[in-house]
Amino acid sequence: MHVRPVPPASVAAPADAVTGSAWITSLAVPEGPSRTRVDRVQFAPGARTRWHRHPLGQVLVVTEGTGYVQRRGGPAQLVRPGDTVRVGAGEWHWHGATDTSAMTHLAIEEIPGDGTPTELGDAVAGADAAAVPAEPVTRTLVLEQRLPQPRLVDHVEIRRITIAPGHGSGLHVHNGPVFGSIETGSAVYQVEGEPASVLRAGDVFHEPEGARIARFDAGEDGVTFIAHFPAGPGETPQLFALSTRGEDG
Repeated sequence: MHVRPVPPASVAAPADAVTGSAWITSLAVPEGPSRTRVDRVQFAPGARTRWHRHPLGQVLVVTEGTGYVQRRGGPAQLVRPGDTVRVGAGEWHWHGATDTSAMTHLAIEEIPGDGTPTELGDAVAGADAAAVPAEPVTRTLVLEQRLPQPRLVDHVEIRRITIAPGHGSGLHVHNGPVFGSIETGSAVYQVEGEPASVLRAGDVFHEPEGARIARFDAGEDGVTFIAHFPAGPGETPQLFALSTRGEDG
């Protein structure tokens, strides 16, 4: 048994395999007699694969957002968190996000022993996905965060924050919890003593009250995010910069 608690950083999906922006995180690769590969694939709104087929088929498990799947000759179908899609061996198909929602799924497949690769076809025409109208109202739980102790809140500040490419907030703490969601761009986020992660458009995050935030660094395209600051009576949400020695800066 091997436990890998934190997956490695994601990489951009190959440009010849997708239209739009998508990222792949490898969770498991074939080892020993096992030929199973598991990836987490995150699609930005409007991103989707090309038509393609796998020699031994594939299983998709939707974990976040709303997307489409379609097999050749069949209608496009909406998929939501919890939905499982089984693709037959050699079956032409495509999958991806809707135009207004990001979508994340696990992709599970057996890799042929002879190394036969996935076969790519044409890009998906807009009419393919348009055949299924998006639902007029969708509700997706993106974050449910329990606080370590009850907190009196009588107002919430909501701020839109932009950090230029190559810049960051530095080591800091907040005097209250912070809940945020990335609008555009990307950032490296890290609580001191914990692994760093990359946040992209559609991702949400929580900065615990009093936690030392080691990094919130904008990527090469900068980052814009919405931050929610719950506060108590007479309290003003604040960020306190710290030096690398852990002293107030």
